[in-house]
Amino acid sequence: MAVRVQYFTDPACSWSWGIEPMVRRLMVEFADSLTWTYVMGGLAREFDAPQARTQQVEQWLDAAAETGMPYDPRLWTEGPISSSYPACMAVKAASEQSSDGGYAYLRALREGLMCFRRKLDTTEVLVEEARRAKLDVERFRIDLGSHATVEAFGADLEATRAEPWPLPTLVFAGGAAISGLRPYEDYRAAALAAGAEPAGGEAPGVVEAVKRFGSMATAEVVEVCELPLPRAQAELWRLAAEWKLRPTRVLTGALLEAT
Repeated sequence: MAVRVQYFTDPACSWSWGIEPMVRRLMVEFADSLTWTYVMGGLAREFDAPQARTQQVEQWLDAAAETGMPYDPRLWTEGPISSSYPACMAVKAASEQSSDGGYAYLRALREGLMCFRRKLDTTEVLVEEARRAKLDVERFRIDLGSHATVEAFGADLEATRAEPWPLPTLVFAGGAAISGLRPYEDYRAAALAAGAEPAGGEAPGVVEAVKRFGSMATAEVVEVCELPLPRAQAELWRLAAEWKLRPTRVLTGALLEAT
């Protein structure tokens, strides 16, 4: 039996982006032994106040420094989103047609917000991200506007606030919860305690990992491929020089895709 993980998160949560290396390593190490449910915590109904936007810039810079993930906080000075709620509802809509529970779409939104300063808070731009994620766009549009999606997001908000769970938090079957940025060993221990079993085998190579996930940051390669940072950096740029990977620069780092 697969162990259920409830992941309390939000597409605009900077620290959720920061723990992507650990989340992806869990996905690789435990494979089908973990099943993921993405609970949209609703980071903010509105970001209208200048103070709230300034706070987001500071949080993104802090997260970049601590996690090594790529961020571009100029989103908050050039074209800030007004709310994270539309993106949350879009993830719920995507989950209706996704075998991965909406993860690929959630990842696309995270990259769009954190790395490429896309203002993802209206229907049309969220539909365009669905197209990028290769979803059935017409179905997505219908689901995004449905009462069922509104109700699903409302249930997520209630579940988040009942505890309340800070974002990000991973809750494993049996009750073990890991909140915030923690060493990978803490997440792994919680998964094992819940009854999940490692898939076995060696860590994937860099190209194999990038092809599996579609895009990766250096910090993700460090975790998923179990490489020290200097070796991971050298390997990534060697592969880029050989045209096996294509880097896209972000203000505080880069994302890499297979060619």
